Amino acid sequence: MTLSSLSIFFPAYNDAQTIGSLVKNALEVAASITPDFEVIVINDGSQDNTAAVLNQLQAEHPQVRVIHHPVNRGYGGALRSGFRAASKDYVFYTDGDAQYDVRELPRLVTLMRPGIDMVQGYKLNRDDALIRKVIGRLYHRMVSLIFGLGVRDVDCDFRLLRRHVLNSITLRHNSGIICAELMSKVQQAGFTIRETGVSHFARPHGRSQFFRPRHLAQTARGLGMLWLEMRRERRASLAARALNLG
Repeated sequence: MTLSSLSIFFPAYNDAQTIGSLVKNALEVAASITPDFEVIVINDGSQDNTAAVLNQLQAEHPQVRVIHHPVNRGYGGALRSGFRAASKDYVFYTDGDAQYDVRELPRLVTLMRPGIDMVQGYKLNRDDALIRKVIGRLYHRMVSLIFGLGVRDVDCDFRLLRRHVLNSITLRHNSGIICAELMSKVQQAGFTIRETGVSHFARPHGRSQFFRPRHLAQTARGLGMLWLEMRRERRASLAARALNLG
């Protein structure tokens, strides 16, 4: 299956060692899916050589566009910038740290049939230390329970969406809980989701910030705030619907 047009974007933070090959792979796979595509990278205030690598790629490839954040806005902030910048009919994103292989994007494209609004991956075999696997599984179960999500892997950032999905929801969070926010709002809006397994790899460079105690505590607080926000929005929606019916 081919797509009418496609935006691929990567949030990147200190990913100089991996982002170059990811962008080149993205250019190849996108060209096999549609002649109308763009590859966007959000450099989220990186302190390594990421900016220089990206500027060189942008100079060499007309389909590549780089957005530099002067300071780090957080994972959610980078995703929000990417969603705003993406201009095509379909939008795909994954992380810039090479834990997912963009060359597996055709798995998602195959499932993007008429009537399907979003296709996302789930990790076939999480290539992480045991403690990270345990924490990741607990996080998924907690988020799924709190927000009533029906997906297999809320934290798998390997997603393909139709443009109208992004036009219909508003994302507000700048932290990693944006994944829970995105999936909650997509599901609450009634969009149809399909899932497929994708490969997961250990980080070849750097260290994830998610599993540090301070970050986990901030995530817990953020999830509580998100739950309250979603509850208020649901009540407001029901009240507006009741007024329209009246």
